[in-house]
This record gives sequence, C-alpha cells and structure tokens, in this order.
Amino acid sequence: MKKYRLNVYFDPALTAELESLAARRKVSKSQIVEAALVSYLSPDGDDQREAAIVRRLDRLTRAIERLERDLTISTEALALFVKFWLTTTPPLPDTMRDAAQAKGRERYDGFVDALGRRLAKGNTLTKEVSEEVQDRAAH
Repeated sequence: MKKYRLNVYFDPALTAELESLAARRKVSKSQIVEAALVSYLSPDGDDQREAAIVRRLDRLTRAIERLERDLTISTEALALFVKFWLTTTPPLPDTMRDAAQAKGRERYDGFVDALGRRLAKGNTLTKEVSEEVQDRAAH
C-alpha cells in the first residue's frame, strides 16, 4: 500500500510524549499518529463516545432516582415519628422539667454516639428501610 508523506507541526511537549510512546511500544511515530488519526476520523468514534456518555448519564439518573427515593422515605419516616411523638407524649409538669431536660441531653449524647458507630460501620437505617420497603413491594 502506498503511503504519502506529510509535514506536520506539533507542540514540543506533545512531540516528546510521542517519541516516548514510540520507544516504549517499539513502533514508529508514524504508526502512532496514523492510528490516532484513523480513530479521530472514524464515524464510529462519535457514536461510541455518545453511547458512553449516554450510559454514564443513565447511571447518574438511576443514582439520583435512588437518592430521591431514599430521601422521600427518610422524610416520611421522620414526619410520622414526630407526628406520633407529638400526639402521644403528654406535657410535663414544671417540677419535672429540669430532670427531663437532663435525661434528654443524656439520651441525645447516646444517640449521637450510636449514630457515629453505625455510620462508621456502614450500617444505615436508610439501607435497612429501603431494603425492607423493596421486599414488601416485591411480595
């Protein structure tokens, strides 16, 4: 097959990279440039890049949908808990308020410690609830 000679100009840094790659691969610089040009001019190249971008966008869309679902579940669970707690907890008499606030601070500290441990282990209630909801929806 007949080949044509072309004179082209490259940035010095790119020339150094081309020479290094040719030496590592033990091929000529012309072969590397020809392969790169064939790839660049290939009509399939654009389709492949577009398909890769579409796949990535689909994965991101699914991840965002899962996050949205998990956030909805978390928000609803919290809202139901608060509603239930507010409707079932009687107000405290003034004489018990200081003791209740001290106990509340103690419980809150325990809650924060337990939350830290669960998050450090990777166990999240969101995962547990999400899996339970999916299991119930499947049955």
